[in-house]
Amino acid sequence: MKQESLCADDFTVIQRYSDMVYRLAFSLVKNKYDAEDIHQEVFVRYLCKKPLFESAEHEKAWFLRVTINLCKNLWKTAWKQKFTQLDEADIANIPAENPPETGIIESVKKLPQKYRIVIHLFYYEELSVEEIAKLLHKKASTVRTQLTRARKKLSQLCLYRETQSN
Repeated sequence: MKQESLCADDFTVIQRYSDMVYRLAFSLVKNKYDAEDIHQEVFVRYLCKKPLFESAEHEKAWFLRVTINLCKNLWKTAWKQKFTQLDEADIANIPAENPPETGIIESVKKLPQKYRIVIHLFYYEELSVEEIAKLLHKKASTVRTQLTRARKKLSQLCLYRETQSN
């Protein structure tokens, strides 16, 4: 396998667009580490593809578009769809010890087992409906129905708890 070294032209291009790519990535993903990953991936793609540009504007537009597309791809990942970053205020409000079980956790524990299982696998283990169906040897439509019914029962249990506490 032939290895190519980084030529002076590539190094110049990377230096020219490095700050712009990082700033754009950081402004879109609002996370230093994700921005660094995207920054690196943009230049890896540049070095692998070695695109030919018609002008300096075309070159700049290519780097911007690839950066934006990689940010969008990051947002589409399951990890980013299910999780959000904590703000400093949120971190300050996290208790040092485990809180007493209240609200939704108690309500989940009151669900029938078949609903409790799908809720746990879907929300706590972050499995997809198809993965849960395969794991439980059920049809995906059955799992979806159980999730819907479990959510409805949880809603009723939470409303009941609220009326009891008032």
